[in-house]
Amino acid sequence: MTGSTGSAAGASQQDRVDPAAAGPSRSGGWNAWTGWIVFAAVLLILVGVLQAVQGLVALFDDGSYAVGSDGLAVPVDYTVWGVMHLLVGTLAVLIGVGLLAGNMVARGAAVVLATFSAIASLAFLPARPVWSLVVIALDVVVIHAVVVHGGELEK
Repeated sequence: MTGSTGSAAGASQQDRVDPAAAGPSRSGGWNAWTGWIVFAAVLLILVGVLQAVQGLVALFDDGSYAVGSDGLAVPVDYTVWGVMHLLVGTLAVLIGVGLLAGNMVARGAAVVLATFSAIASLAFLPARPVWSLVVIALDVVVIHAVVVHGGELEK
């Protein structure tokens, strides 16, 4: 009997999973890494607001920039830049809300849009250096969070 009891106890110990090894988890299948996706979604919404503000400034006060539109990497009028920034900002807010809702399509869209936003901000760097660097840094954090921890939404 001790042999069968010992083997049953051994089997139950082998079947046990150490909860600390799996990481902290919450009810509903969400775990601690899912917080990165929420963080990325909030950052994406923030980037969208910053892009929209930058777009409105480009539309209504193009004299506030450090260089003229001919000094930019893509020398087009600030009105074109303003419309582009407004579109990127609006899409970023919508995709950020989609990430918060757990939409899996929003993951891919977030990476594509954050990449485009970073490239556009890089091209806009001479006009607003500090502002553009802040947006680029936020875009990089969003891309990292979605790519590395985006799979946590599937669980």
